[in-house]
Amino acid sequence: MAFTAKDVKELRDKTGCGMMDCKKALTASDGDMEKALDFLREKGLATASKKADRVAAEGMAFAKASADGKTGVAVEVNAETDFVAKNASFQEFVNICADTILKENPADVDALMKCKAAGSDQTVDEILKEKILTIGENIKVRRFVRMEGHVASYIHAGGKICVLVNFDTTDEIAAKPEFAEMGKNIGMQIAAMNPQFLDDAHVPQSVLDREAKIAREQAAESGKPDNVIEKMITGKVKKALKEICLVDQEYVKERKTSVSKYVASVGKTLGGKIAISDFARFVTGEGIEKRKDDLAAEVASMVK
Repeated sequence: MAFTAKDVKELRDKTGCGMMDCKKALTASDGDMEKALDFLREKGLATASKKADRVAAEGMAFAKASADGKTGVAVEVNAETDFVAKNASFQEFVNICADTILKENPADVDALMKCKAAGSDQTVDEILKEKILTIGENIKVRRFVRMEGHVASYIHAGGKICVLVNFDTTDEIAAKPEFAEMGKNIGMQIAAMNPQFLDDAHVPQSVLDREAKIAREQAAESGKPDNVIEKMITGKVKKALKEICLVDQEYVKERKTSVSKYVASVGKTLGGKIAISDFARFVTGEGIEKRKDDLAAEVASMVK
């Protein structure tokens, strides 16, 4: 079956692949558009496998809530370069992941890959393979968290940091604009101050022991009596916990009050109660060892 330049353009529009790749696909499939699409997908799978070992440490941390504000998701999707993270096609895939997580509630990343993507007949994994083919970089869904309740989301610096916060309150209060403003403020707090735990009840004993050990060593150097040293230790541990526990942190926009008191005051103003029940904070590429480019070595390996 013969094909025309119009067919090549149509295939390119559908896939985002280069003109020569589209022409090769149509040639290999005797001009059959569906077979050409399959050909490119198969090529995409091969391309993806070759790129799977390349370090993906850039990307986007993204958070969003459902239309009713009762379900939220935070997801991190990695790519190899910051340039691709700003690509509209990459960002579209991140949104697809978030929407699919909201809808399907997968148990983990592997389960997400097998889900039918939101608004599509393809699975998330199939769309991922196509994105790798068209964008030309390794792309990985690294992690996500999904919360149900009354949620607020916040994205900092175009996706360098994302925050998801869950609140315990009523539907009536959660529907008010003052609640949305408070949710944004708490998201900014978490992004800026990087709390490690919700409150002291969530702090592992190992962390408490470490803080107490550090405080004891510092206090011992003071040469003060044991009863005074014990009080010093208690005070130092309490101060350390205030820095790592969200609800006890100083509220950044009003230093004289704590986060928990700020949230409670908003609830009181709105005629009820509000409390933070959970949160997540993702930093793009956090903990991933980034690739160190050595152009000379790369060129040398190519000419061997």
